[in-house]
Amino acid sequence: MTDIKEREDIEILVNRFYEKVQADPLLAPSFSHVDWVTHLPIMHNFWSSMILGEYSYRGNPFEKHAKLPIKQEHFTQWILLFVETVDATFKGRKADEIKERAQNIARIFQHKMGLLK
Repeated sequence: MTDIKEREDIEILVNRFYEKVQADPLLAPSFSHVDWVTHLPIMHNFWSSMILGEYSYRGNPFEKHAKLPIKQEHFTQWILLFVETVDATFKGRKADEIKERAQNIARIFQHKMGLLK
């Protein structure tokens, strides 16, 4: 297993992760409105910008999530699937970094949404 090194690695990770999200009984209903053909390239850009230093993402990710009918258990499941996908696909410094960043983003979103006590 290798580390995340290039955009193609991010695309593989994101695509595998969102396949799991779409199949997950808890998460899938909250994302049933998503146009995946449009959304996946945005997520490729987001994570490539975060992990590889690209400047391909433009947007406000919290704004998009703030309106979703999601609770703390959705974030818990999202992180579980994300970490599981990273661990099954990559190993190394960047793999650890992407997991840490995902967990930090989830905490920030939950805090902003008033879900953390």
